[in-house]
Amino acid sequence: MKSSMNDVIVGIFLIVGFVALGWLALQLGEVPWLADRHSYILYGEFNNISGVKAGADVQVSGVKIGTVKELALNDQAYAVITMQLNREVEIPVDSIASVKSQGIIGDKFIQISLGGDETVFNDGETITDTESALDLESLISKFAFGKVD
Repeated sequence: MKSSMNDVIVGIFLIVGFVALGWLALQLGEVPWLADRHSYILYGEFNNISGVKAGADVQVSGVKIGTVKELALNDQAYAVITMQLNREVEIPVDSIASVKSQGIIGDKFIQISLGGDETVFNDGETITDTESALDLESLISKFAFGKVD
């Protein structure tokens, strides 16, 4: 009788452990059908996204609100960034997306400067008011060789 009671306790402990492990895996992992409830997709069209990589941060006022999911070229040869943003953050349609750098040689990220319009972007829309990456090498070479405009 004593061993069957121990077996029941061990079984309950194992079941609770597996449930806790499964819950933790869902919370920490990126499960697409769970993440979609808390986020939405916004595209950005840029002339130059040099240095931006998938997984880069998307920030508003220095606060991370999302990540860059994908980089691609469209039919007009513009670089298109797919951003997965926190659903709680609404981006007005007059906002500006810029490619910025963490320090002089740091990682690139997308900085969104919020506008004041009451109309906001919906899931799947494209922000076209953008500022491309600053090409530091060409600026230095222009300055060094005296070809500054």
